[in-house]
Amino acid sequence: MRRRLPRWSEFQPLFHPERIPLNSTERRLGRAHTIPDLRKIAARRVPRAVFDYTDGAAEREISLRRARNAFARVEFHPQALRDVSDPDTSTTVLGRRWALPFALAPTGFTRMMHHEGELAAARAAQRAGVTFSLSTMGTASIEEVAAAAPDADKWFQLYVWKDRAAGKDLLERARAAGYEALLLTVDTPVGGARMRDVRNGLTVPPALTPATVFDAAIHPIWWFNLLTTEPLSFASLSEWRGTVAELVNTMFDPTVTFADIDWLRAAWAGPLLLKGIHTAADARAAVDHGADGIVISTHGGRQLDRAAAPLEVLPRIADAVGDRAEILLDTGIMHGGDIAAALALGAKACLVGRAFLYGLMAGGERGVDQAIGILGAEFARTLQLLGVRSVRELNRSHVSLR
Repeated sequence: MRRRLPRWSEFQPLFHPERIPLNSTERRLGRAHTIPDLRKIAARRVPRAVFDYTDGAAEREISLRRARNAFARVEFHPQALRDVSDPDTSTTVLGRRWALPFALAPTGFTRMMHHEGELAAARAAQRAGVTFSLSTMGTASIEEVAAAAPDADKWFQLYVWKDRAAGKDLLERARAAGYEALLLTVDTPVGGARMRDVRNGLTVPPALTPATVFDAAIHPIWWFNLLTTEPLSFASLSEWRGTVAELVNTMFDPTVTFADIDWLRAAWAGPLLLKGIHTAADARAAVDHGADGIVISTHGGRQLDRAAAPLEVLPRIADAVGDRAEILLDTGIMHGGDIAAALALGAKACLVGRAFLYGLMAGGERGVDQAIGILGAEFARTLQLLGVRSVRELNRSHVSLR
């Protein structure tokens, strides 16, 4: 073959100069295309103890691995030759339309991950049309979150305190601030043994030790933001100094039974969901005592280690109460396809916690935007590749566990 010199006109289409964003957050997030990408960036952006608090689970972390392994065992069964040009990702939960079938889960100590914490996450949720859940252990108050995201759908998460009057006061504040539903967490009679926190010596607020001083040198922006904003504390508590586990064991009531749900049902007129249900018997009891919904959850693997994966118990619970209550699921969700699998097996929607917290640590409010966008795009693409045109068409024929 005769060789020749290439012409510039032939080279020119091959050159695509990349625009380098001037904004450092934009540059950083530009490298994140998945939730695990955000996780890697988050690990570099915050002190180790902070990342481990978010990333870690109880004891040997078997529960968390099981939850994620269950999603890895999912086998999809796609159907071909369907018009999936415009998939409908919306669903209806407790009578309200959700643009995407997931909400941001309640997370504690969120301003530790990023100084804007719950306020940044709530604003991102509002933009995306996603429900935001505020934890009793949150670091922004009920009223601050309501003011930051006045148009967002908001749920309030409650633990049953030994001081019932204090708990009732929180309910009244949440009602006055426009929170639509109450999430009662029922899997925390005592604090789980979160060994990463124990080994890191994590306290609230973080204590200055030789290790944290060294960490400050390699994470100066995080420490600058911590020290130049309001002191880090739980917004629903007047003051606390110690570990999270010590707080749980001091403040929360381990004597709570289903009889207490009756008291709570009388005190809260809106929708009530019980978070931390794990068996069909407890699901039936929750509905019998007035719960409008349940969340199948192992608390992100942060309470009882070696519990079964929520995805594996979901079909049994859906068969038991699926026609009587809304079923949601959390723990281990790292991909939009995980959400599709849960919906196919009987959940109405999911809660995501770590996924959006990785985004928060990686890039603040923009990082939460990115996490929601990633999960939403993955979910829509999964529907299309399954040959499913809407959430309503998902069913057990689309999924099996390998």
